[in-house]
Amino acid sequence: MKQLSDLIEFEAFDNLELMAKQIVEGFLLGLHRSPYHGFSVEFAEHRLYNKGESTKHVDWKLYARSDKLFVKQFEEETNLRAHLVIDTSSSMLFPYQDKKVSKMAFSVLCSAALIHLLRNQRDAVGLTTFSDKIELLTPAKLSLTHAHRLYAELLKIYNKEDLNLNRNTKFSENLHHLAEAIHKRSLIVIFSDLMGDDSPQEILEALQHLRYNKHEVVLFAVTDHDLENQFNFANRPSKFIDMETGETLKLNPSEVREAFSQKQTAFYDEMKLLCSQFAIDFVEADIRKPFKDVLQAYLIKRKKLG
Repeated sequence: MKQLSDLIEFEAFDNLELMAKQIVEGFLLGLHRSPYHGFSVEFAEHRLYNKGESTKHVDWKLYARSDKLFVKQFEEETNLRAHLVIDTSSSMLFPYQDKKVSKMAFSVLCSAALIHLLRNQRDAVGLTTFSDKIELLTPAKLSLTHAHRLYAELLKIYNKEDLNLNRNTKFSENLHHLAEAIHKRSLIVIFSDLMGDDSPQEILEALQHLRYNKHEVVLFAVTDHDLENQFNFANRPSKFIDMETGETLKLNPSEVREAFSQKQTAFYDEMKLLCSQFAIDFVEADIRKPFKDVLQAYLIKRKKLG
């Protein structure tokens, strides 16, 4: 599965766990032929026994087979805690005609794939969703039961029939709440189109709150680059509807394309600059591009964290 459009004809989309596995396995096959082949992606249920520690959790059956002492690892021994955060406001449903090729679907699939990757590295993972308020906030856990719950929650987001228009975004307000709610140092991975009333400075202040509380942050700015950044709509009079407010505007795209594109570029350039000053990873995630761009950005961050 190279990119979101490849999923249109895939009948088993409702099995997110299977989809995540296929995305990750396809990505890892390519990874071995890339400059990133040094990343560790093996599942590690055991670690080597350290001389002098308790033998309570030594796996004696494995010792009998290997003649080496290994200790069973449990949830509290996970390498890292990660929280996946998804913006579920109405603008994330764009393009609205086909929910299988939308910013929401892209974010759901990327999150499902990251859950699979995180668990393979014995990292605990939690899930948060928000629009004008925080709708879901789970703890970060490693267990298989918890992973199944997260996949089920992601599927609800994808299939939810009442996830309609006029659900606005309160990005900064909700990230401030999240910063106070997550007490243990974590990797926070955010998927949002950043469409709302917040200025770049307000967005940064919320991200800084997470950094101040010792969290690492990766922000994926999810867009349909061709339509939303380049404004490549057909050159004919059209009516544009704000999916979050319902406001309408009639115009010919050719008349505003250049100015619109310049404004979008300026916004992203400002966000990149502000984030770079506070060690926040800002990554543009085009829903028309392969999933590997997101997974690779995550692995680069993960490797930096050890």
